[in-house]
Amino acid sequence: MFTGIVEELGEIVRSTETGDDSALVAIRGPLVTSDARHGDSIAVNGVCLTVVDVDGGVFTADVMGETLRRTALGALRPGDPVNLERAAALNSRLGGHLVQGHVDGVGEIVAREPAAQWETVRFRLPAGLARYVVEKGSITVDGVSLTVAEAGDDWFSVGLIPTTLKLTVLGTKQVGDPVNLEADVLAKYVERLLGDRSAGGAR
Repeated sequence: MFTGIVEELGEIVRSTETGDDSALVAIRGPLVTSDARHGDSIAVNGVCLTVVDVDGGVFTADVMGETLRRTALGALRPGDPVNLERAAALNSRLGGHLVQGHVDGVGEIVAREPAAQWETVRFRLPAGLARYVVEKGSITVDGVSLTVAEAGDDWFSVGLIPTTLKLTVLGTKQVGDPVNLEADVLAKYVERLLGDRSAGGAR
């Protein structure tokens, strides 16, 4: 479990195909690897990956074909920056919202509007995800916990403060770039519970 508060901007070092539509990805992140061990979880652009090995500030993780197909990780190349966050500790503050690291779909940046102290960014939503996105609700974009400013049938927008623009990949991504999206898990549970109640599952 994560909070959507990016700890470090890392960098893709290499990606090696391992057969069966999978890859071994090496990522530089001195901060997140400072206490990382084999089996730990680290979110990379919002995708929960399991640490296989750590060597000199670089960790490696197996990325299965399903993950490569359903997220934007497959489009990353050596040298590309990535948002990194270690799994949340039970004794830490929850600065963002509950984030699983399970990407629901890949969106796309469709507009950026700079302002004096922030920037408004609009994203296109993949089909079926809009029902979980509401104004003032939470959404995770490339691992960053954000508050939805506006929401439409197939889009939503957020306001990015200078800190987010400076310390995450959202500051440099351009119109047309893909982003990993994870809807608030609470919305999914509510939908399931209401569906069961409508179907007569509640007693």
